[in-house]
Amino acid sequence: MYGIIATLFVTMLLSVILTPFVRLMAFKCGAVDNPNARRVNQVVMPTMGGLAIFLAFNLTNIFLLYKQYNPEQFWALLLAQIIIIATGIIDDIFELTPKRKILGILLGALVIFFVAKIKMTTLTLPFIGMVKLGWMSFPITIIWILAITNAVNLIDGLDGLATGVSIIAISTSAITGFFFLNTTSIYISIMMFNLVFALLGFLPYNFNPAKIYLGDTGSLFIGFMISVFSLYGLKNATFISIIIPVIILGVPITDTFFAILRRFLNNVPISQADKHHLHHQLMQMGLSHRQTVLVIYGIALIFSMISLLYPISSLLGSLLLTIATLFGLEIFVEQIGLMGPNRTPLLDFIKKVVLFTEENDVINKKNKK
Repeated sequence: MYGIIATLFVTMLLSVILTPFVRLMAFKCGAVDNPNARRVNQVVMPTMGGLAIFLAFNLTNIFLLYKQYNPEQFWALLLAQIIIIATGIIDDIFELTPKRKILGILLGALVIFFVAKIKMTTLTLPFIGMVKLGWMSFPITIIWILAITNAVNLIDGLDGLATGVSIIAISTSAITGFFFLNTTSIYISIMMFNLVFALLGFLPYNFNPAKIYLGDTGSLFIGFMISVFSLYGLKNATFISIIIPVIILGVPITDTFFAILRRFLNNVPISQADKHHLHHQLMQMGLSHRQTVLVIYGIALIFSMISLLYPISSLLGSLLLTIATLFGLEIFVEQIGLMGPNRTPLLDFIKKVVLFTEENDVINKKNKK
């Protein structure tokens, strides 16, 4: 155990050492973000920072932690990672179209499903019991990987945002899976924490004011790994094992869901970028760059704390907890305008109920007089 802990710190140190070299490489090969109307950076910034995370993570996996892992799945997972990293590097240098980017993620997902054989196979539902997914296992697994990967990619809009949120999410997933659900083997938890330490080594360079961005190399890689890690706990999925990773990933999933809904309501293509994401809305409220990132870290921690309540709750308790979480989330989303201006259906309903109640009280008092 002490050897594994020491190895995790080696991973962090490697990430610290490799990031400056990747930064220089990014400048030389043209993997940079130029300032424009959609960017928050005021100067040319190197991207492709995810390459340092990938290298640190896998160097210790191969040379120091390999005996801890399942050999067949490890090499298949490494192949999928290389596909994702290659997709991200090409995108950071040449800027791929959304369709080509999705194609790269899809190729990685196919390796996970067919070569690594990591997939959802059964689903246990309350009052129904176990259902074998059969042929549905393929589309559900692929859609899950595509959705989570793109969700993390979308929140990478401020210095250190995606990195910090991912550290919180992966750490919580590792703790929950190992200590509570008993569905995640110890080697998956080790791999999760190894990625966390690679991210910790990169964070000082990425936090505001950033010296290097994750780029799509990093955000796609991190999102892809989170989706695959969660699949280990979803092989024989239950209501609890599905809801926990969704809650843990509450920040990227919420931002992605309402971005799609907002664009649908505005009759614009879903792939069309805008400046109404969670971090944009918080900054419009007057928060600074760093304050916005720290607030979203806090929101991510709240989601993580909520997720830890599920394993110790009854089915009824879990349902009530989910309803309360969704209710509170909807109020927050409407307050900051994440669905767009003047779209506050729940708040409008609450106001109508309050006004109706006050009017009835006034009428009743008059009648009593």
